[in-house]
Amino acid sequence: MDFTGHEGWLIGYVIGLVVVLVVVALVVPILILAYRIGNQAGTILGGLKQAEVNTAGLAGLNETIASALAIIDGLKRGRTRLGG
Repeated sequence: MDFTGHEGWLIGYVIGLVVVLVVVALVVPILILAYRIGNQAGTILGGLKQAEVNTAGLAGLNETIASALAIIDGLKRGRTRLGG
């Protein structure tokens, strides 16, 4: 192309091209990182589900503690009645 007398257009095209290249250079690493995070999300979700399974028994912990306290109270009453 002949830009004789239209150097402003040439400078505009060059600046536009530079801006586009800078934007691409900034966006591509972000997209790559997002892709990697997306791939790891499945592994993380699996770990969280396993943690939920492993800690499900803790839901009955208060009931177990209450039962243990009732047993201890009964043992204390029995010991007191036996003179101990």
